[in-house]
Amino acid sequence: MGALLGGAGLPALAAGKTLPLSASLPDELARALAKGQPLLVMVSLHRCPWCEEVRGNYLAPMHADEGLPVVQVDMRSQQATRSLQGARATHDELVRAWDVKVAPTVLFFGRGGAEVADRLVGGSPDFYHGYLERRLEQARKAVAAGA
Repeated sequence: MGALLGGAGLPALAAGKTLPLSASLPDELARALAKGQPLLVMVSLHRCPWCEEVRGNYLAPMHADEGLPVVQVDMRSQQATRSLQGARATHDELVRAWDVKVAPTVLFFGRGGAEVADRLVGGSPDFYHGYLERRLEQARKAVAAGA
């Protein structure tokens, strides 16, 4: 729980517990699918302690250690990217288009930009790892089946 305390997230960020920001979802999805994997998109919010928990303890290590295809999209950010349809958009515009209301939310995308697993909303540490693993398994099966 120490990572949830004010300022405690800074050392975690310095230790490489960050995720790449989305710059082009079509390209990021294509790279994921080329590996036979879904693309995970973590919707985050600046200074959100639950986001830091999910990013630092689950998604960033899986990205770094296992090569899990995952990018971050930030609520309220004007960072430029491309939507799954290839249109120019800001991170905040994507969050609104996806109707995401809670950070963190993890989305799982397969072929054609379809969501291939239920969204993982919130960041309660109690059972998070199990919830993440189940959704990731669901998404991987869907991608393997051509979704």
